[in-house]
Amino acid sequence: MRSFTLLSLLVLALNGVEPVRGHASIWHPSMYGFNVTDKTFPYDNRPVAPLTNYTFDQWWFHGHLNYPPNPGDYFELPAGQVATAEIACNKGATTWFNSSEGGDIRQGNSPCPNSPTSAYHTTGFSDLKGCALAIAYESNVTKIQPEDFTVFTINQTCVWYRFTDFAVPARMPPCPEGGCHCAWFWIHSADSGGEQNYMTGFKCNVTGSTSNVPLAKPQVPRRCGADPDFGKPEASPGNCTYGAKQPFYWFQAERNNMFEGTYAPPFYLDLYNFKDGAQDDIFIDSYADIPPPSPNSTVVPVLQQPQGTKTIASSSSAPSAASSSLPAPSSQPTNQVPFGTAPGRCSACVKRRSQGSSNLQRRSLPFRWLSHSNVNAKRKFSLWHPF
Repeated sequence: MRSFTLLSLLVLALNGVEPVRGHASIWHPSMYGFNVTDKTFPYDNRPVAPLTNYTFDQWWFHGHLNYPPNPGDYFELPAGQVATAEIACNKGATTWFNSSEGGDIRQGNSPCPNSPTSAYHTTGFSDLKGCALAIAYESNVTKIQPEDFTVFTINQTCVWYRFTDFAVPARMPPCPEGGCHCAWFWIHSADSGGEQNYMTGFKCNVTGSTSNVPLAKPQVPRRCGADPDFGKPEASPGNCTYGAKQPFYWFQAERNNMFEGTYAPPFYLDLYNFKDGAQDDIFIDSYADIPPPSPNSTVVPVLQQPQGTKTIASSSSAPSAASSSLPAPSSQPTNQVPFGTAPGRCSACVKRRSQGSSNLQRRSLPFRWLSHSNVNAKRKFSLWHPF
């Protein structure tokens, strides 16, 4: 893999193109560390820098708690619709290039302009391992613990596009006064770099909420999908974690909740029962009962159909299960993403993108021909990264 990457960079250099340094992060003014550069810390702690073998204070919120967003900056999460985020290797490749140290380097929908796919840790589209957004219903960031975050949406084709869609569950309750806190999480393919985690925290707010049903307490995800690389060709549904799930905290010096080895990272895929799109089973009434998971179990819980929504006294009120019930709507609201619909697979998502800027249209990335999906790269224990 290393020789291929160096060859790719040589091709770029011969064509007079300056590649963007690798890794990736979500970017938005609501994030912690929005203006952190490689000079802010004694080490490279930019939002795109990977997190590996760090202490809790170093990896939690990327160590950026002292670099909060400006008051009033929130990333909006429209309940039942799609939130489009920007993911890139450098802030200069995003809408907010004017506050980056390198200026405007945007290149359409590319997350890493003028770079091979190895810059964002993949050998090709079939090697993508997904990313997640998680939420904590707490406005005071100092009160949040890792166990408080609940994954509410997954995009399994991540990182691949700069503009990345995340479907928001329709039943998301409103945030408390002062908003919620969210975080973006990503672990890349084992074929494309070392044991690296990515976490970017940001302030968020649920809009258009029609429910006050709280989220259930998130549990640790379990590896339960088909895993042919490790001798398990069939999924084991009885071993899955159902309902609200925590993000992966892996390969750090402390506070891990995942203990998979170097060559078997956890991914935001069906492998851990993270379906593509909105996670619609994260609420306290999603299941009447969840049996204990077990590798030998054949019993799985049955997802209950929501019986309607809960009235909301105030758009800023905290989630409460004590509100009175309203009749279920007779039809799907206009432009609302149907339950369980993954990004890019519904008419509402397509319509939303078509009404936006032409820059939102997904285009083929430059240097796609450099993708080495046909190269059988051998997995190695190495923290080496070409960038």
